Amino acid sequence: MLSVSMRLRSFLLASATALIPGAVSAQTGSFTSLPAVTVDAPAQQRAVTKRKPRQAAPDIRAAHGGTAPAVIPAAATPSIPGALTVLTAQQALREIQQTPGGVALVTADQWKNSTPSNTIKDILDYVPGVFAQPKWGDDTRLSIRGSSLSRNFHLRGVQLYMDGIPINTADGYGDFQEIDPTAYKYVEVFKGGNALRFGANSLGGAINFVTPTGRDGLLKDSGLNAVSLDMGAFGFRRLQASTGGANGPWDGFITASTQSADGYRDHSYGDATRVSGNVGYQFSPDFETRFYLNANSVRQRIPGSVSKDSALNTPTIAAANNLTGDQQRNIDTVRLANKTTIRLDNTTIDFGLFGVDRHLMHPIFQYLDYRYQDYGGFAKVSDDRMIGGYRNVFVAGVNVINGRIDNNQYVNIAGQKGALASSSIDSSKNTSVYVENSLYVLPSVALIGGTQFLYATRNRKDRFLSDGDQSGSTEFNLWSPKGGVLWNIDPTWQAYANISRSAEVPSFGESSSGPGIPTIPFTSIRPQRATTYEIGTRGRRPDVTWELTGYRANITDELQCLYSAFGNCNVTNADRTIHQGIEAGLGIAVLKGMFDASAQPDRLWLNMAYTLNDFRFDNDPLYGNNLLPGAPRHYLRAELLYKHANGFYLGPNVEWVPESYYVDSANTLKTEPYALLGLKAGVDNGGTYSGYIEARNILDTRYIASASILNVATATSPLFEPGTGRAIYAGIKARW
Repeated sequence: MLSVSMRLRSFLLASATALIPGAVSAQTGSFTSLPAVTVDAPAQQRAVTKRKPRQAAPDIRAAHGGTAPAVIPAAATPSIPGALTVLTAQQALREIQQTPGGVALVTADQWKNSTPSNTIKDILDYVPGVFAQPKWGDDTRLSIRGSSLSRNFHLRGVQLYMDGIPINTADGYGDFQEIDPTAYKYVEVFKGGNALRFGANSLGGAINFVTPTGRDGLLKDSGLNAVSLDMGAFGFRRLQASTGGANGPWDGFITASTQSADGYRDHSYGDATRVSGNVGYQFSPDFETRFYLNANSVRQRIPGSVSKDSALNTPTIAAANNLTGDQQRNIDTVRLANKTTIRLDNTTIDFGLFGVDRHLMHPIFQYLDYRYQDYGGFAKVSDDRMIGGYRNVFVAGVNVINGRIDNNQYVNIAGQKGALASSSIDSSKNTSVYVENSLYVLPSVALIGGTQFLYATRNRKDRFLSDGDQSGSTEFNLWSPKGGVLWNIDPTWQAYANISRSAEVPSFGESSSGPGIPTIPFTSIRPQRATTYEIGTRGRRPDVTWELTGYRANITDELQCLYSAFGNCNVTNADRTIHQGIEAGLGIAVLKGMFDASAQPDRLWLNMAYTLNDFRFDNDPLYGNNLLPGAPRHYLRAELLYKHANGFYLGPNVEWVPESYYVDSANTLKTEPYALLGLKAGVDNGGTYSGYIEARNILDTRYIASASILNVATATSPLFEPGTGRAIYAGIKARW
């Protein structure tokens, strides 16, 4: 096993310095942020009988104090032979904002050049409705609209994609060790049923991490070729490099990073080496294929959850069992994929295949040695044309995601394998078919309807029968319809509303057994279903951007923690629950022209993201109308940045959880409220060099960053992950 790991690490490190033959240098500069809204030009202005050359969007200045046109004109920019298989950020923004619900697109310049870019929290910090809190290393507790609250480990309820290719295992689990925040040019967030375009059907929706292509080097300020160095508190250090370019019909891109950190807590050392790359070939301006490679080698020790008292008073101390068992999560992954795009007059066809080989070496209460082989394919057709004088956008697709887990668990002897304790082959199959149609009954109003059908199976073959035969299989047939309306009130202001259904198939981890609690095998767990009602608005004016969404999800059979054994949550079906809330984002120039009143004046920009969570049982036989544990009722992230046209920025930020929240379904134990103060400064004018310095938790506040949950907790229940103490990070980057 050691030799395999060392070979993979050598391959990854070598890939970090690989060059693409014939590549041309990218233009100097950095990719700039996008405004909150970019409304498509009215369909009646479009030609529908002739193919047009692919066009690049113009340079757009950051919402954080920059200036931008209210609308990106559909034909105001020169033609650039960009990639067909991967949209530019501007094109992706146009597309995502045709969704009648809560969505977000976060461009790389909002986190890459001004933060350590170490975890998914750095990417999603200012997306309302998303609660992302690191636990240790790269591991993060992520919830969107209350998804996955019952999962004390791994992710469920949000479907993760890399370049549209699934990251989650076939039975639904997800982790963040394979996410490299330095690798992406933008990240798309689709909340809840708004993720229909991926065939996603979970309560939390989907997140898509998009890497650059070699053809991005043909765009202004791409920063495609770059090297960066970041260092900071608790032994954090990272080196990252990327390069790419295009030569005739060929293009390619590769990025790699290697990092390590001692960690704030004892027994939290980790290191990771990651590489992502793609090679594309254009047979013609309307026909392109692209091959993807993603590989990761991650080694991470786990400090573990502790009691509330320990988390607040001795936060650096690791859990005793984690030390004696030398608990770790180690992952080696290789992902290969292909995507092909064909563009016709009014129709675009995308299709492809992918395969993932993942090895998890995970000594915890037992030594988990899992080998995953996930594979599948996808096809999608998009048609945008005038029908009877009305614009009509039709999208249909199919996704196949299958997988096999060679599941072996051993007695954990100080982090080494002991005797075999269990063994099985777990197989999952998922086929989803989806369709969505948007009819513009007025040039500015679209009526949108769609549905998804999911066929899924789960099959377990038990190979360790001394403790009984745990074999079994399940089959699911689930429909998830959706309807909505999108109103482009003016070119910079949208309103929307929708009603959607979601259905979440249980994974192999959902079951219940133990002393004094009912035994419910995984084959008896029902799928989680929800009906979500949503209404909202988003927009941009020259000095203000906003997003405001309200939603309510009525859920049946939510996968929740109703029982526990040995201090661990057993996930089964609750009867009825309610998730509702408000997601609000605001960016506003509080002051401008303070020291520079030129055409691009300096600005004092306030950026805020506020989330109100109201999650509760609905007349539950066990817990009545208790609040669901695991998420704060209020969560605020805000920063006040002075920004100058020369690229200098400086300002404080705050993370505030003003109320404690419960960590058990019985509502007997809470966390504590907290407020964290930070400060950052830097220079990034789009030129060759940029740099930043950031201080986090300046007051060295002791707080609980995240919490696992139980059905009934006590004061000594080990459920809490201490937040990191005072930390300073700095980084420099060169790009050309």
